[in-house]
Amino acid sequence: MALPASFSVRDLRQRSGELLRNAENGQLAMITKHGRPTILAVPFDDRLLEAGVHRALALHLFEQGQLTLAQAAKVASVSVEDFMQVLGEAGVTAVDYPPSELEDDLRTAL
Repeated sequence: MALPASFSVRDLRQRSGELLRNAENGQLAMITKHGRPTILAVPFDDRLLEAGVHRALALHLFEQGQLTLAQAAKVASVSVEDFMQVLGEAGVTAVDYPPSELEDDLRTAL
């Protein structure tokens, strides 16, 4: 699970290029002041334009393993079922299940 890159207000002077490169690569970033989160930088991309801030943030955090499906749905302000549809439209799988575990679970269920 990758945490968003963290930049202090002081870092912005020296690391602004890194912050921009990360955003261009679709990565979130946290900007802190005195060690406390102040700003969450969300990449301005097609996903943000199409889905809106809440859904784009939920998609990013879900993809990075920062949020569960239910938590991401809450951030997106939709039901879990509706968020699963948002995931599908974004080409993101809702369940990351290794094939071996899926086979075991199917055998157990039958």
